[in-house]
Amino acid sequence: MKAVVFTLGCKVNECESDSLISGLMEKGYEVSDRLCPADIYIVNTCAVTAEAEKKSRQMSSRIKKLNPKAKIIFTGCAAQKNYKAFTDKPNTQVVTGTFSKNKILDLLDGEGVFLSPPVNEFEELLPVKSLKTRTYVKVQDGCNNFCSYCIVPYLRGRSRSRNPQSVIEEIREVKPKEAVINGINLSAYDYNGEGLTGLMRKLKEVDCRIRLGSLEVNVIDEKFLSALKELKDFAPHFHLSLQSGSDRVLKSMNRHYTAEEYLSKTRLIRGYFPDAGITTDIIAGFPTETDEDFNKTLELVDQVQFSDIHPFTFSMRSGTKAFELKDLPPEIKKQRLEKLLEKKEQVKSAFINNQLGKCERFLFEETNDGYSEGYSGNYIRLYIKEFKDNGKIRNVRIIAPYRDGATALVID
Repeated sequence: MKAVVFTLGCKVNECESDSLISGLMEKGYEVSDRLCPADIYIVNTCAVTAEAEKKSRQMSSRIKKLNPKAKIIFTGCAAQKNYKAFTDKPNTQVVTGTFSKNKILDLLDGEGVFLSPPVNEFEELLPVKSLKTRTYVKVQDGCNNFCSYCIVPYLRGRSRSRNPQSVIEEIREVKPKEAVINGINLSAYDYNGEGLTGLMRKLKEVDCRIRLGSLEVNVIDEKFLSALKELKDFAPHFHLSLQSGSDRVLKSMNRHYTAEEYLSKTRLIRGYFPDAGITTDIIAGFPTETDEDFNKTLELVDQVQFSDIHPFTFSMRSGTKAFELKDLPPEIKKQRLEKLLEKKEQVKSAFINNQLGKCERFLFEETNDGYSEGYSGNYIRLYIKEFKDNGKIRNVRIIAPYRDGATALVID
């Protein structure tokens, strides 16, 4: 029997999908995380935007073309938000939501809708069996922030965190070359009063590269950065959510920081990690955003000197506070997105050029068109010719811009 576990959306979904892959392998299934002919498909859906929901629903048609008789299990945020959108799809066998995903493996022969009630404790998953070089480790779930544009807290429930010893044991069991520590709101990690800084201090015990998922401004302080410095191998890449460079818009988004506070935290990061890659998300065309507000965002992007940005247009989500606001015309949102995409190319190119000639740590992931590809610690996509992978993270020197990253030479 062959199974496919296909993931849409965030890295937490990838953690949960990797756990399902592990369980399916233990049951004797041949498993892939890519769309290909199979007997059963588990689709981990996303609802962060209307487009993500649409793509989740379209998976049924894509799967039917691969195997008209395949059984499909839909799970995740889009299924939690509107399970009826999936029960009516051809070949749907089971629909579950965001809770109790560890029980999906007991439903492979079942039929129906199984939406578990919200939970207050962190739900342990099977140790991951990632089909990729990088392993995602889930340490937190849920969110208490209730940003005015975001549906996720209503679908994932309140914040809950994982026992740090369980995190350490999983990493030791899986033995990844790189562990990416993830959560729906990673910065809210709090296990019995011990926050993310405490977890980082405990991870000094593990022998792999540690990378962090998306962070909020509030977690960045001297103690946290000092704890990262003490890790055996830390990847200096910080994905620090911004969303807007205007204080007025940030307030209407229910984001609890100012543009100046954000800028000061990025400067603090570079005080500890001078060559850190700092990436971010920016919403183009939030309903309260004026041209002046948008220009403030562009100015802040230049001040921070990001290594990359991920811009996307605002998406109305029913059930959120922002849904009550008047949406901006599509053409305005499109124009602002285009400007942000231009800015993205500028800041990314500038960061790569600034890293030329410097030494970095390279983790091999795949080979394409004669190049071995992978990421540096500060998250530059690197391309190396005539590379022999020995299963270790290698020291390399960055040579020249190439494609979406840069070429490099192994120096160890």
